[in-house]
Amino acid sequence: MAVYRLEENKIYFPDPTLANDDGLLAVGGDLSVERLVLAYSNGIFPWFNKDSPILWWCPKERFIIRPEKIHVSSSMKKFFKKHDVYIRINRDFADTIHRCRTKREFTVGTWITDDMEKAYIRMYENNLALSVESYIDGKLAGGLYGVCLGKCFFGESMFSDMENGSKVALILFSKFLKLNDFVMIDCQFHTNHLESMGGEYISWEEYKELLSNIKN
Repeated sequence: MAVYRLEENKIYFPDPTLANDDGLLAVGGDLSVERLVLAYSNGIFPWFNKDSPILWWCPKERFIIRPEKIHVSSSMKKFFKKHDVYIRINRDFADTIHRCRTKREFTVGTWITDDMEKAYIRMYENNLALSVESYIDGKLAGGLYGVCLGKCFFGESMFSDMENGSKVALILFSKFLKLNDFVMIDCQFHTNHLESMGGEYISWEEYKELLSNIKN
């Protein structure tokens, strides 16, 4: 299938089901708040390297975590008993996204470019994104950030400054989401790490049903 080219001055996307087999749907456009909200509301997200144009993705098979099904391993249960752990929400969004960026830049590389950082900070300033920071024994240990629309959370990236820092953030945040009746954490792509914590594949049809909670 052809990849659709978007114009910067028109906020739209083609039908998400027209994405290629690898999930690529469109190229171009911009990272405005309006376009990002439209994208996430339809299961589309940006992901591209520093020197490439903006690429928009919509995999037909989705990988999510249901907050009520977050898996806490026996080793993590012992860890929670041994340490004083807690999370804060929106401690410092800009700092958290930058930590996610720098951690990846020095290991596997990152898609969090200057423009991406600025775009998600704008989302946060419009109450459309949030950050979560974990603390272990009083010290900042890790965190994550993502887009929050309705009862759906779209995870973008995580970081750890201490052992289990990002795990603590994800586990405790999942419990928070469950208490607030959220239906999913969209993981975007599969990783063995996220699968071990309860991640699962669902069909596009079921995913669309979950997206309906954005407007509820």
